[in-house]
Amino acid sequence: MQEHSLLLIRYGEIALKGGNRHYFEKMLLRNIKEALRGLGSYSVAFQRGRYFVKIAPQHTYAAIQKLQKVFGIVSISPAQAVPPELEAIHRLALQLLQEHYRGPGLTFKVATRRADKRFPRTSPELNSSIGAALLRSGLQVKVDLHNPDVVIHIEIRENDAYLFCSSLPGPGGLPVGMTGRGLLMLSGGIDSPVAGWMALKRGMQIEALHFHSPPYTGEKATNKVLDLCRILADYSGEITLHLAPFTEIQEQIRRLCPETYLITLMRRAMFRIAEQLARRRGLGAIYTGESLGQVASQTMENLAAVNAVVSIPVLRPLIGFDKEEITTRARQIGTYSISIRPFADCCTLFVPPHPVTRPDPAALEAAEEKLPLDALLNRSLDNLETRIIIIK
Repeated sequence: MQEHSLLLIRYGEIALKGGNRHYFEKMLLRNIKEALRGLGSYSVAFQRGRYFVKIAPQHTYAAIQKLQKVFGIVSISPAQAVPPELEAIHRLALQLLQEHYRGPGLTFKVATRRADKRFPRTSPELNSSIGAALLRSGLQVKVDLHNPDVVIHIEIRENDAYLFCSSLPGPGGLPVGMTGRGLLMLSGGIDSPVAGWMALKRGMQIEALHFHSPPYTGEKATNKVLDLCRILADYSGEITLHLAPFTEIQEQIRRLCPETYLITLMRRAMFRIAEQLARRRGLGAIYTGESLGQVASQTMENLAAVNAVVSIPVLRPLIGFDKEEITTRARQIGTYSISIRPFADCCTLFVPPHPVTRPDPAALEAAEEKLPLDALLNRSLDNLETRIIIIK
């Protein structure tokens, strides 16, 4: 049994970062090591745009699954290494072809990338040499450069040649933690977890804020949000979740303010709480799952009305997505089946039959003057419950 499995890892967008690229490479290296924690003994080496993971064979599958959720990685190839010598490369190429051989007529292609330009043959010359040797191997195979059954990839580097036949996709994007820290307003619906995933993909480390309204919302609704955070933590390693009580604020708004303005007023209160929490936690932006025009509260005028009460940047990754696109992404990342659990969140409990779509700023301010707003917001912030979700 082989001592270890070898995984060759590639990044994408990081290559465009110019003079700052080494900071991104170091952050990705840190995140790769964090993802592999708990999988026994392993090593990670970096060399000119590639990471090389050596890990025990019994942990290979689990390692690939974890690495496929590390933002910054675009692909992972189970590979084998030999000295960068023609005969050794030929022997391993033949072994790989034999492993994939399914009978006469199999087509193949050799694709070489020569990172070490000191290697005496060019990439086309090595492709031709190895391909010709494989044709003479006795296997009934043919070369097909356009649509082959098997592609034997060869990477020539300073100390080794790496050969592989498959690549598995990574999530792309930038390493989490590279671009800052933000606060995700996490409702429990379909949209906001996808917005959180997209924030992570752009290198943000996020914390989450969820508003709950006991006794109208119960433990099952909270557990639903915790499960969504666990999915997001799969991609970031850790999520801090803040649970803010919102019952008193909702009841006061319903009692004292015009019914058509309930949703806009509640969201303005939520944004004020989110901004204060973000500043306390040193978070530079608020993330939401809003999509322009999707529901009454997400008209341009309503979005402007909630933006007006905060000075911190509000980022909306889904602003141009339609519901089908958001749902497709939610299924892909694993949050959809959790989001559709039939447990109401606080936003769905007090929805008026005809919410305003173009709120008047003066009417909003007049309604808020009827509320002991500062006291309500402070009580919610003072009674926050914080939980940390760590994926091991």
